[in-house]
Order: sequence, then structure tokens, then C-alpha cells
Amino acid sequence: MPIQHAVLSLLADGPSYGYELKSAFEAAVGPQWGPLNIGHLYQILDRLLRDELVSAERHAQQVKPDRVVYSITDAGRAELEEWLGAPSPRSGGFRDDFFLKITAAARSGDPGTVRRALSAQRAHLLRELRNLDALRRENDDRVVALLLAAAIRHVEADLAFVDDAEATLLDGEAAAPPPARPAAPAAPAADVRAAG
Repeated sequence: MPIQHAVLSLLADGPSYGYELKSAFEAAVGPQWGPLNIGHLYQILDRLLRDELVSAERHAQQVKPDRVVYSITDAGRAELEEWLGAPSPRSGGFRDDFFLKITAAARSGDPGTVRRALSAQRAHLLRELRNLDALRRENDDRVVALLLAAAIRHVEADLAFVDDAEATLLDGEAAAPPPARPAAPAAPAADVRAAG
């Protein structure tokens, strides 16, 4: 997933160097994103520099290697504003490994294969839902809580697809009812409105 615009938004707050940007990005998006690879970040900074969306200035240090400090340019600010005002279409379309797996399981003609695939996916999604909810409860940053609530909703939608696939592909079979899902509270509406 491209993150160059997120880097531009961090630089809009002021000049920064690579490891500082890495820390700021990870703090801004929260734990569900995972750590940002510093090599990938420097590739993005090189592209932004090449496209003249950022500028770079070397600062000599006595003991350590020179530190390169990046700043957003006017062209970078214009790019950031354009991106913020544009809709965000789904980047991968509707291609999904699980959908392909279910297609293959259904074509096998064996209801047991379908049931195993659905069961494994449901168990995985329920674990993911519990983990996301725990992360949401541990975090008091409103923006991160909102991002975690969005991730929870995506997992809930994936669970609904598992239910739909089970109802469609195992129709007429005595399928075991799906296990009860833990209630995943969304970000409180009042807090989200207050943040805006």
C-alpha cells in the first residue's frame, strides 16, 4: 500500500529525518499497521525527492553519519491537498485469496472441504476481531481508535461473507451453527464527532 501521501502529511508539520518520520508514522496510525520498514520509507523519500515533492538537506554530525532532513515543497503541499480531496477507491478491486480458496473448495464437490475452509477462516477472523478489540481498548488516541474501529468493521464484514458462503454452499446440509461472535464495540460516536 503506497504511503507517500502519509509521509507528505507528516512533513507538512515540519522538516524531519527518516527515523523520526518512521516513529511519527507508527505513532499516527497505531499498532494495527505494524512497524514501517525503514528501507521502504527511504525508497519513498527518494521517489518524493525525485518528483520534487520534498527537498533534502544534509546536516553533518560529529560521531554519526550525516543526517538528511526532508522538507515538503510547494509541489508536495499541492499534491497532498489534491490527494486529501480525492475519493479513495478500493486499491485491489475485489481480488481475495479467501474467495479463491472458497471457489476451489466449492468446485471440489466435497462439502467437508468447504466446511473445513470456512471453519478455518471463521476461527482466524474471530481471533483477529478479539486482537483488534484488545488493541482498541488499550489505546486512548481517538484517531487510532477510529482506525481500529474501521478494521473491526472490515473483519465483521469478512465474517458475514463466511456466513453467506456457508448458507449458499452448504444449503440443505445440517451445518453446525456458527459460533457466537464477541460483541465488538465501535468507536463511540460522540468521541468521533468531537475529534472532528
